[in-house]
Formats: sequence, structure tokens, C-alpha cells
Amino acid sequence: MTTAPSRRSSLVIGAGGFVGPYLVNELLVSSERDVHVTVFPSEDYGDSRVVSHHLDVCDGEAVKKLVLELNPDEVYHLAALSSVAASWNDPARTVDVNIKGAIHVLEAARLLEPMPRVLLVGSSEEYGGAARERSTLGEDSPVQPMNVYALTKSCQNTLGCLYFSAYGVPVVMVRAFNHIGPGQSQRFVASDFCRQVALIEAGRQEAVIRVGNLSSLRDFADVRDIVRAYVQVAVFGTAGETYNVGSGRVLSIGQLLDRILALTPVAISVTIDQCRYRPVDIPAARADIRKVQDLCQWNPVIGLDQTLEDMLVWWRARLG
Repeated sequence: MTTAPSRRSSLVIGAGGFVGPYLVNELLVSSERDVHVTVFPSEDYGDSRVVSHHLDVCDGEAVKKLVLELNPDEVYHLAALSSVAASWNDPARTVDVNIKGAIHVLEAARLLEPMPRVLLVGSSEEYGGAARERSTLGEDSPVQPMNVYALTKSCQNTLGCLYFSAYGVPVVMVRAFNHIGPGQSQRFVASDFCRQVALIEAGRQEAVIRVGNLSSLRDFADVRDIVRAYVQVAVFGTAGETYNVGSGRVLSIGQLLDRILALTPVAISVTIDQCRYRPVDIPAARADIRKVQDLCQWNPVIGLDQTLEDMLVWWRARLG
């Protein structure tokens, strides 16, 4: 009697944030697999298509117990404190979650046989000071973190390489550039601008948008494209390797704001707010995405104007 092959299973650690639901949906629609997710003990994950578990990644024993119990084929490690500003305010907590949390996941993965594919999500912020000398950042660009968040993500990447070389854990890493979309926290610039526009349209804020540094150049991509890349890298990426994920295009924060203002009929003025400036800022960051395009069969397909319109619609529905 032939036994039917078991379904693949994926574990998304830290699914309660902005990216998590998009990744979960991509996993569910892209192939037949069982999807497990973790959220912080104080959260609930309201999607009946998946199995939800409460987990604090800072609890190493809890992480190990869950990973060994589920024995997944793939682990997508999203759990992190992802705000640069917040990392300056609470560096110790950022280190605990972003570095120790990654160690706990990697330690659990190496105990399984066979070991699962593990995707670690890093950031373009890791390149930091290298952006001052290079207009485009490839995976071989120097890593020069300029804030606490970037430092923790750089350390996470190094840990991934170490666990691959020392234990053979099939870890793949991404450095994600700015990804935006409906539902993103107002702590991030594009979402903050869209939220302010929606408040102004609803008559709940004067017709003035308060902004920080508008000259910085950034690579913005739609979160729905980004999570497709995560799945492709997890499946096709070479273990021990890092892949940039972004749009491959760059525009200034001021240009981003102009494109958002073009989506509203309301006349809105702009004022500089020094409180919105970062202690240290990166002047430019553009992703060289040829590696993920060539080796992982991925390309971004959603245009920036569509993303911004979807974000504005999302904020209007909540604030109008």
C-alpha cells in the first residue's frame, strides 16, 4: 500500500505584525500547505485558515518546544522590533527581541531532522554608511549599521551564516528595503503621510502635513510583492546566502509625498517638524535586486501609485 505524501507545513513566527498576514495569505494561495502562525501572548490571530499559537520569541524554551512539536518544513522568522526610532528609545529590548529571538529560532531548527528551511528577515538599514559611497546597494556592499535596529539585524544575518556553516542549518536571509502597503503603522513615513491626508479630508486635522527630512532617497516596494519574494527565497534561495528585496528604484521622501498629495482633491500645505528627524539618517538606499530576480524567479509587479492609493483608501475607511 502506497502512503500519500504528507502536506508541507510552514511556520510564520511573528505573524501579528504588518507583514505577517500578507505572508500568510501568500503561503495559502501559492501552494497547498498547512500554515501555523505565532503571535504575542496578548494578541489573537483572526484567520481560521491557519493554526495560531501564542509565543514570545524571547522565551527560548517555549520557542524550542513549539518548533519541535510542529516539525515544520519552513520557518519564516518575522518577529522583530522594526522601528528605527523605537530602537533608539529602547535599545536593550530591541537587542533581546531581534538578536536573542533569532538565536532561539536557529537553536530550535538545528535540533530537527531533517532541519527546516529558515528565512531570516533583515533590512536595508544594515548597509547604513555604505549608502554614502554607493548609489546602488548589492549584497556584497559593506555592512555599516548606523542605528540600533540596523545593528541587531546585521547581527542576525551573521548568526544565520554562522548556523549554516557550523551546523548546516539551511538558513536563507533577505535584506528587505522599504516595504509599504495598507495596514502599515503610522510610525512609517508613507503610512504617516496617508494617514494625515485622510485626517485632513475628514476635517479632523488642519490642511497641513507635518514632515521630517524630505531629501532622503529610498527604495519603496509593495508589501504584497515583498512577501512573494520571501516565499521564493525560502524555496529557491541558496542556504547561507543573503538576497536583497526591493523595487530596484529610488525616489526622495519629498517625491513620495508629492505622489500622495496628487491622490487627494484637497489643497494641503507642508511644514517641517524637526521632531520628526532621526538622530542619524541614511541619505540614499537603492536595492540591487538582480540576485533575487535571477536565482529566485521573482520580480516586483505592483506599481507605487497603486500601493499609495490602496494605503490612502485603507486610512480613509478608518478615519473618514
